[in-house]
Amino acid sequence: MEVANVLTAATGWIDLGLADEALVEIESLSKKDQSQSGVLELKLYAEMECQFWNAAADTAKRLCLRDPKDPSYFIHAAFCIHETGDTHAACQWLLKGPRSLFKIAIFHYNLACYLWVLGEKKRARSHLQRAIKMDGDLEQAAREDRDLKGIDI
Repeated sequence: MEVANVLTAATGWIDLGLADEALVEIESLSKKDQSQSGVLELKLYAEMECQFWNAAADTAKRLCLRDPKDPSYFIHAAFCIHETGDTHAACQWLLKGPRSLFKIAIFHYNLACYLWVLGEKKRARSHLQRAIKMDGDLEQAAREDRDLKGIDI
């Protein structure tokens, strides 16, 4: 089956809230086609929707290795790793990303979450303040985030 058709079908499944069916569509592709960046991106989205955190972390890491200058891949990889329960590894992976991450509010927000969970309170507060300064909407998110429970905002 042509890659474009499979991606259209997979996207349709996701739009219907059936990300697991999107993964079935993607799995129907050859291994070569499954390794294309666009396919991997859709696969990552579906895995995250299904909360298949280990698989999603692996997919995101592949994307990071393929395009180490794309900051979004590192943000997604770290988030998925964190969701597996390995917050220390998530923090390390996020910090391996490109310098352009430092200009992105969600980088600082996620790093604050990871540092807070790891008990690095001062650094966590600093990154959270920077995130909120860059994007004021993150203040409300921080108030509701289980990973930031107890942090002063």
